[in-house]
Amino acid sequence: MHRPTKRLTRIFVCAAAVPVILVASGCSSGSDSGDGADKGSSKASASPSDAAAKVKAAAYDSLPLPCAAISKKTLDDLVPEAKSGKAGSSDDESVRGTCSWSSLDNKGVKGSQFRWLNASLMRFDSDAARGSGNKLAHEYFTKQVTDAQSVDGAKSPKAEPVSGTGDEATAVTYELKKKEGTFKQQTVVTRVENVVVTIDYNGAGLAGETTPGADELVKDAEKAAKDAAAAVVSANGAGGSDTAGSASAKPSDKASSKPSEKASAKSSAKPSEKSSSKTSATPSDKASSKS
Repeated sequence: MHRPTKRLTRIFVCAAAVPVILVASGCSSGSDSGDGADKGSSKASASPSDAAAKVKAAAYDSLPLPCAAISKKTLDDLVPEAKSGKAGSSDDESVRGTCSWSSLDNKGVKGSQFRWLNASLMRFDSDAARGSGNKLAHEYFTKQVTDAQSVDGAKSPKAEPVSGTGDEATAVTYELKKKEGTFKQQTVVTRVENVVVTIDYNGAGLAGETTPGADELVKDAEKAAKDAAAAVVSANGAGGSDTAGSASAKPSDKASSKPSEKASAKSSAKPSEKSSSKTSATPSDKASSKS
């Protein structure tokens, strides 16, 4: 009968002490498990920013001038009658650029040989939301290859990998019949780190002249792709001659030391138009552009 009275007295004493001392050890249950729970809660709410994955900075932050991306020797072989290249318009030459050359070797009644070459370069910056520049460039590379195989009127398009050119490269070949004759079309798409180079090269024998062979033309297109890939590396300070066709080309120290500050704005750049617009070059369209 005495025990309940003593316990009730202790409760009243603790209740009276609450206004003076908010938490009294004498009023506790004797367990300090609450402290441990608080500590665990604070740890769980700690910011994970230090452990967050960061998007790798893009390797290259500039492009070569597109009309200077192909060597003079290669141009002499591919478009011997071309006097100069015609640069396409670009709102930012560090992100995209194009240049085209046309060559018409007119032999009068004996026929003519027509060649058209186009080089397109597209660079991608890393973006925290969309991914690394290499990832974005790979996606665009894949789209360019798909587009090249989907050109209206293309006859028996064929895609094959190209070795020794950039980090990845694919050649797409097909025939395209036009009113001037049958054109042999070659498109070589190459990715060098975060840059994609697309080479379009076509040829035709006109007015009874022999149509060029596809094997010869695709080798020429691959040569132009290697030139452009080397020009990308060189434009970023890594030297071009030793890395013309190598996938192991090292980016410049400047490019790899810090991310580009233009990532979010430039990585959203829309790709150039489909290859179908590029392959529409004809002697009548391009011959007048020779200087």
